[in-house]
Amino acid sequence: MYDTTLRDGAQLEGISLTVDDKLRIAEQLDWLGVHFIEGGWPGSNEKDNEFFRRAQKELTLDTAQMVAFGSTRRKAGKVDSDDTLRHLIEAGTETVCIVGKSSEYHVVSALETDLDEGVAMVADSVEFLKKAGLRVMLDAEHFFDGYRDNAEFTMRVLEGAVMKGATHLVLCDTNGGSLPADVEAAVSAVVAHFKNDVIVGVHLHDDAGCGVANALAGVRGGARQVQGTINGYGERTGNCNLTTIIPNLTLKMGVETIPRDRLERLTPVSHHVAELVNMPLHPQSPYVGQSAFAHKAGLHTSAIAKRPDAYEHVPPASVGNGTRFVVSELAGKSTLILKAKELGLDLDGPALTETIDTLKRLEHEGYHFEAADGSLELLMRRAAGWEQEFFRLESFRVIADERGEGGFSTEATVKLFVGNRRLVETAEGDGPVSALDQALRQAIGDAYPALRRIHLTDYKVRILDSNKGTGAVTRVLLDSTNGECSWSTIGVSENIIEASWQALQDSLVYGLLHTTA
Repeated sequence: MYDTTLRDGAQLEGISLTVDDKLRIAEQLDWLGVHFIEGGWPGSNEKDNEFFRRAQKELTLDTAQMVAFGSTRRKAGKVDSDDTLRHLIEAGTETVCIVGKSSEYHVVSALETDLDEGVAMVADSVEFLKKAGLRVMLDAEHFFDGYRDNAEFTMRVLEGAVMKGATHLVLCDTNGGSLPADVEAAVSAVVAHFKNDVIVGVHLHDDAGCGVANALAGVRGGARQVQGTINGYGERTGNCNLTTIIPNLTLKMGVETIPRDRLERLTPVSHHVAELVNMPLHPQSPYVGQSAFAHKAGLHTSAIAKRPDAYEHVPPASVGNGTRFVVSELAGKSTLILKAKELGLDLDGPALTETIDTLKRLEHEGYHFEAADGSLELLMRRAAGWEQEFFRLESFRVIADERGEGGFSTEATVKLFVGNRRLVETAEGDGPVSALDQALRQAIGDAYPALRRIHLTDYKVRILDSNKGTGAVTRVLLDSTNGECSWSTIGVSENIIEASWQALQDSLVYGLLHTTA
């Protein structure tokens, strides 16, 4: 398993990694157990230069080897005066990976040179780096396109690299347009040609949506190394996704990848890296996504209660994930009973019937509890006889004033009781939710210091029946966190401020239930 998140992954639109980010991601990759970590391209930018300098001092890798990435010598150039090759040697890694063009079209059209020079650029560079004492891998750029158009030239490039000492030939689907059958056939031909003289690897992009499938096809064809990124980050539509490839190879195909006892680290590493790159992980991501083992239909959850493998293709714990029971209007008694057990609630008999009826009525009105775990828990607690005693609302009011060029000012007043004390507070905010949040915090903050740890992180509004114009029903979803866990709450009303208040009140009540000062 060769990870290139720190270089290829960082090319995804919207990702910008600091050196500290790259060091922390490298620690996660090593903890996961990948064999190689491609740190970047030394000499191409100061950030990567600093990364390799600091990595030597600050990283103690347990399972992984750091790799420096670069390119072959320049056209008609000399290896001993080539800055790119010099930077690779100075990076301080034992292994380097160089990219060389293996497609006639790219040699002739992009490099504007002849095929003999294209072969020599690769062979000379491998030989030079090998003599410097480095293990050399070749990324054969545009291999699959080149092999399809002129297999004889493409094989000459690979032979030149092997003859000069390359230990790995990595066959790259640089444009990401190949299909699994073609990948398997081409990899099989290369493996048969070189036999055991070299390790064949694959490097796939996902432009045709086949990145993972192509990686598996490559392994079936005899590839012994797969290059990819965590969560599939990468240029354009991304690279093949190691968080899918690793469990597919290990659990489905019986191919050993990372150490087996580290497979359960897959989900936490996936989520940790997503936080570090500041891009939310898609909830439907296979194996590691929040919804990967989430069950909504009553029929499914009823079966899972008896046989966990009935609707789960692998045990969720094997990849560090877990089963979730998502409650909606489709839920039956089995779903709610399992969800209640998950929350530690005793929900049966009349309480269970009341919950099902309330749930279906509210979802018909526009509530969406599978996206609002916080509000769902409060609903189930109330059905079991619980009443929140943190505060009791008397009324609230929101006023918006236009201030000419100064824009709008929003002011909220809340009147409520904490125990027997009646409290009235007014606060300003950037909008109605902000003003209500500030006023409520001012009113009850002294009584509940834990409130300081609870923060709103996102506010989403959706119009449910736009054909009614200004009388349309509005759904509000609030995301919140206390620094240790996150939750979502919901409100629905024809009045957007009322819907916002419902979601805000649930958010703070849920937070106070689960947060210590």
